[in-house]
Amino acid sequence: MRSKNDLSQGSAVPGRTLHLRLWGIAWPLIIANITVPLLGLVDAAVLGHLDSPVYLGAVAIGANIFSFIFWGFGFLRMGTTGLAAQAFGGQQKNDNSYPLQLVFSQALMLAMAIGLLLIMTQALLFQLALYLINGSDEVTELARRYCEIRIYGAPATLAHYVLIGWLIGTQNSRGPLIILVAANGINIVLDYWFVMGLGWKSDGVAWATLIAEYSSAAIGFAIVMRSQWLKQWHVKTRVLFNLQRYRRLLLVNKHLFVRTISLLFTFAFFTSQGAQQSDLVLAVNAVLLTFLLLISNGLDGFANAAEALVGEAVGQKNIIYFKQVVKVSSIWSLITACLFSVAFWLLGADIIQLLSNIPEVVTLAKEYFVWVILLPIIAMPSYLFDGIFIGAIRSREMQNTMLMATFLVFLPVWWLSQGWGNHGLWLALTLFLLFRGCSLGYIYMRYSRQSICQKQPQ
Repeated sequence: MRSKNDLSQGSAVPGRTLHLRLWGIAWPLIIANITVPLLGLVDAAVLGHLDSPVYLGAVAIGANIFSFIFWGFGFLRMGTTGLAAQAFGGQQKNDNSYPLQLVFSQALMLAMAIGLLLIMTQALLFQLALYLINGSDEVTELARRYCEIRIYGAPATLAHYVLIGWLIGTQNSRGPLIILVAANGINIVLDYWFVMGLGWKSDGVAWATLIAEYSSAAIGFAIVMRSQWLKQWHVKTRVLFNLQRYRRLLLVNKHLFVRTISLLFTFAFFTSQGAQQSDLVLAVNAVLLTFLLLISNGLDGFANAAEALVGEAVGQKNIIYFKQVVKVSSIWSLITACLFSVAFWLLGADIIQLLSNIPEVVTLAKEYFVWVILLPIIAMPSYLFDGIFIGAIRSREMQNTMLMATFLVFLPVWWLSQGWGNHGLWLALTLFLLFRGCSLGYIYMRYSRQSICQKQPQ
């Protein structure tokens, strides 16, 4: 544990200034993040109006598989943000752009290598994933075709993580807004054209996503390369091909990898259990999970802003500034969570009607919607503390609390509440999210903030 002397007290930032800085970073990210679940809403709405729920179920399975695969490498976004934010804070003192360039180039090289590896191993990945989910034969075959199309977007998707992570870390939040709005705007237009216009059904959703990923990646590169810190390039080519130079990047992110796999296992298991109950329950959960995506991406705007500002404070070794960032981020995260719950309570039934005109899907979704109303406030601390711990590059704690939430809370609660059917499944997910936030909050309160800011080994 680091002593209090390891971080200077630093100086405070005027309260109004910090609120404005937080919002200046957060609002573009909130808008950008909300476009992500809006894509899921469009997928659900377009497929939900076809003549069978199997297409909606197939895309739910396929999208969940890619969430598991791609976000297994989510450390490329989170780790890049934390490292870039601390390098950004440090360069404000010594005017040295080399660490920022090194973080970007190494993370991008790693993303490309992983993307190509995923393409080469796709047959094994899909066979295993579809076997574990164990949906009906018709849904499984449609999901397989969806996956075989989308996998070729892997390099672009992982490049997105690096581009967005680096831009957030350097406090350029409008860059991610442009990238994500472009990606999802292109995706939505092609979604409607391919599915409703050309009749490609679930295959059309996959092709729309693939084209949008490469288009928006090109836009992202154009934005990043205009950065003032990349105009004069200092990183030598030999550094990028020296595996020893990647030690810090891999060491910082190894815990984030395990943490993300555990998180995605939980959601994959959730989808699998819904599929085993029936195709109808699978389709209903797919509709309701779009609300959770809306919650998480909205709250992640403040969490992402906290990542950037906490990383900057750690890079500057300014503990007073660090404390201010945590306080201000907490206030706005709580306000936003409450607004989400109120909005879902007032408008949730109408939104469900927009997502599907299949009577049995609509009726059953309304039965489980009480869980969705509760989720914003329950889940808020987990998103906020994720941002704080990422900015401080304290990935070990994030890993350990996630493992406990999955194996000591989610799975036991699911096992004990199987008699409650889908309500038991949603209870397990709700308590999982609650434990994540409470456990990280406990660690934060127990240890000094100086300790939380301790850097990872290099």
